[in-house]
Amino acid sequence: MGFTVFILIIRISLLLILASLPVFLLVELLLRLAVPGLPGALTMLGTAMLLSAFAVLIIAGLLGIFKIIIRSALDYFSSKQRVQRRLWFVQARQDQVKRLFYFKARQIKYFNELSRKRLLKLNNRKHIRSLSKAIDKDLLSIKAKLPGTTYQQLQQDHARYRSRQDVEALLTLQQKISTLV
Repeated sequence: MGFTVFILIIRISLLLILASLPVFLLVELLLRLAVPGLPGALTMLGTAMLLSAFAVLIIAGLLGIFKIIIRSALDYFSSKQRVQRRLWFVQARQDQVKRLFYFKARQIKYFNELSRKRLLKLNNRKHIRSLSKAIDKDLLSIKAKLPGTTYQQLQQDHARYRSRQDVEALLTLQQKISTLV
């Protein structure tokens, strides 16, 4: 049943409704004229016409809904739709894998950066420790050649730079000590 069939069914039911209205008007006229028997039969005819019009509308609507449901179910289970849903699933899965890869890569970069910073910090501490020991040796070796205040100032500078973990200042101090020798 096509769209035009439903339009025809609606037209028929509307015509039945419109035809029942003059029948009811005729019944009213016959009742006023006091014609016996005929108004009762015409009332039943008008009622039957109204009921049949509404029944045709309801049945046509139910058939239309049933047809739409069947067509939708057949379309849903068709091979074209199955392939389309499978394609959408694969695309969604690929998008999910891409997002997962992106976030895993970011996580790996983050952890690598953390470990690089940690190793750099450990290396700096080790370097500062060895530099500090070298400065201590240099200070002890030139202790006798320096005045007491200069030696104490160099020791205080050394302790301050070591506590601040200042590599540049320690290197400068070591160069200063080597020039004093």
